[in-house]
Amino acid sequence: MAAEHRTQRVRVAVDIGGTFTDIALSTEAGLVHESKISSTPDDPSRAVVEGLAQLLAELDIASGAVAEILHGTTVGSNTILQRSGARTGLITTRGFRDVLEIGRIRMPDMFDLTWDKPKPLVPRRHRMEVTERLAGDGSVVTPLSEADVIAAGRALVEEGIEAVGIAFINSYRNPVHEREAEAILARHFPQLLVTTSCAVLPEMKEYERTSTTVVNAYLLAAMRAYLQKLETGLRAIGIAAPILVMTSNGGMLAAAATCEKPVLVVASGPAGGVIGAARLGLARNERDIIVFDMGGTTAKAVIIEDGRPTMTSEYEFRDGMSASSRFIKAGGYMLKVPAIDIAEVGAGGGSMAGIDKGGLLVVGPQSAGAVPGPACYGLGNDRPTVTDANVVLGFVNAEQLAGGRLAIDRRLSEKAIDAHVGTPLGLETADAAHGIRAVANAAMARAIRAVTVERGRDPRDLTLMAFGGNGGVHAPDLARQLGIPRVVVPPLSGIFCAVGMLASDVEHTGLATVTRPLAAMTPAELKGLKDELQADVGARLTQDGYPAARSEFLFEADLRHEGQATELTVAFAGEDLDTIRERFVAEYFKTYGYKDTTPIELMKLRIIGRGLRESRLDFADMKIAHRPGAAKTSTREVAFARGDRPVPVGIVTRAAIGAEPRQGPLIIEEYDATIVVPPDARVHRDAIGCIVLEFGA
Repeated sequence: MAAEHRTQRVRVAVDIGGTFTDIALSTEAGLVHESKISSTPDDPSRAVVEGLAQLLAELDIASGAVAEILHGTTVGSNTILQRSGARTGLITTRGFRDVLEIGRIRMPDMFDLTWDKPKPLVPRRHRMEVTERLAGDGSVVTPLSEADVIAAGRALVEEGIEAVGIAFINSYRNPVHEREAEAILARHFPQLLVTTSCAVLPEMKEYERTSTTVVNAYLLAAMRAYLQKLETGLRAIGIAAPILVMTSNGGMLAAAATCEKPVLVVASGPAGGVIGAARLGLARNERDIIVFDMGGTTAKAVIIEDGRPTMTSEYEFRDGMSASSRFIKAGGYMLKVPAIDIAEVGAGGGSMAGIDKGGLLVVGPQSAGAVPGPACYGLGNDRPTVTDANVVLGFVNAEQLAGGRLAIDRRLSEKAIDAHVGTPLGLETADAAHGIRAVANAAMARAIRAVTVERGRDPRDLTLMAFGGNGGVHAPDLARQLGIPRVVVPPLSGIFCAVGMLASDVEHTGLATVTRPLAAMTPAELKGLKDELQADVGARLTQDGYPAARSEFLFEADLRHEGQATELTVAFAGEDLDTIRERFVAEYFKTYGYKDTTPIELMKLRIIGRGLRESRLDFADMKIAHRPGAAKTSTREVAFARGDRPVPVGIVTRAAIGAEPRQGPLIIEEYDATIVVPPDARVHRDAIGCIVLEFGA
């Protein structure tokens, strides 16, 4: 980079994955640079600091030029998976000690007699009852006993408890008792980290509220320690820029706010890619998209409709491997927070293959991760992975990845596949590799069906946008399997979750619980609730540096038919109750396939306040910096289907693909990703730089 550019203000986005930590750096001129570095699971912040220091040195950019750090973190999810959170206690209303274990009185598979329920994050002996009671309308039935709170706090401290969640019955209607209890603990036990349910989730349903509160308390210490360590590491290399963390619903949150509500960022990582896909879709004039993100550990699918990702107000973080709650109910920890509705399966490039007790080939959910990684990395793993199968079949470079930073040894892949799959099943190496790909593809197709077919959407009417280091390798097979006519692979697809963060906004959410028949509401009442929510969220945005002139507000309503237990969410503007009713009826029909005539209840109002970042990346004007070490034109043998002989396939760069459609087979190799163009696909590059594969006539 020329010396005159050293004074430019740059913004950096970092996404920590199970295998790689991805970095995207954007200059004031809209030029985006990329870098990948192996993740450091023992200390995720180390890869961030080291990778950023390397990139700044390569580009000759001064550390002081970094104006903003945007960050997607797996600290929250990993803390739950590894059971490494704070020793947590719960203070609740007398008689509600066992809410966490009762849950929804469900099990994920009614015929699985070997299933063990996930252990609550708070053991029963650390769940304390106190005297207090609020009525359903929020009125005080029994005052809070200060003596009980002090006794509970003392007992928890003596047990070595570090964090406490407070969840009282009906506190969503009136937070007075929870706030009193929080103040009592602060006076008598200032060392405790305290979370109240009224601050995290002021909603009805005591199990969901209690579970969310407990998870938040459990994560407090880990998130604060991580962000403090990250900030210290960045300052050590001269970066004092503010840190914004990607939330599960696709917005950005200041690090200080994240330290208070870490439960909002448990699904932080993949959200950046989804927001980027939505923005890119709008730039391409494509508003309905299936998002497919395949990394080293998992594969995720999301549907974008009318330019907006589908959202959910709750999801279950599964014990062991995170998966969409639509697949398995009651198998994990309930988080009732706004989140992008992601279906996730344990099938990534590092997912390990083997033979189960019944003699069947299985892939994942266990992953080789960054250390030791796939067998071909030569770092000590002798189990085959999806990446090893792709190396053997020729889909992935058998000598190097990441622009030469990562050496690949094909012989190690062949040895691992033969030992753990080929020999046990009596298959040749190539056939075993095809089998690994087929099983992985079946799992990923299941995730795509979950966000399309299971929601009444036909995937054949949509475009599949694929990214992640392995997205372009498997997306063509998935498109063919599901009848999807078009695959779009965006620029910088291997680090697209980081790129998507550059296109996101600061976001705060406000919520009001209503629980009234929609027919009983008046426009004046609706306006009053909206104004109250907007004042609260607007004040938070102003505090973050986004006054009204740089903010926008979106309103949503959660509704259900009378007597039902779940709601559907519709967006609305103004105070036209008839429009809200019509949108709910249409959404209900689209989701369930019929119309219900029972009365409609308005359960909640939600406001989404966005602080519009002036520096937000515009995909229509984005420019990609050339990365030294990118792949060069060549050929290699590729086996596209089981039983077919390998054929020589041209290896080209993205720049070699023009606007005129070109028939496959081809393989496009980039610094950050590989894109496979099978023989039955045509490929071209659009004006933005996306690679577009089309199937059929």
